[in-house]
Amino acid sequence: MSGNALMIEWGENALEDVNEMVNFISEFNPPAARKLVDQIEESVDRLPNFPFSYRAGRVAGTREMPVGSYVVIYTVSESEILVLRVLHSARQWP
Repeated sequence: MSGNALMIEWGENALEDVNEMVNFISEFNPPAARKLVDQIEESVDRLPNFPFSYRAGRVAGTREMPVGSYVVIYTVSESEILVLRVLHSARQWP
């Protein structure tokens, strides 16, 4: 891999996952929902520095980064990190 910074892309499913979790948590605790989103975004923003530091995913070609009670599922190519899903760790995946 070259020294160029990897771009981060969010897939449609990952964006829907985050929106669903925010909507659900916001019903009970809006500050916690905001804090969770910030935590996920900060973690994803650091991925270009060490994209292969997290475990190989359960789906071939993916990697999984734990963030609190959630798992960020992503792929790494020469030019980008693609966030595929953001799922609660208790959720069945795949």
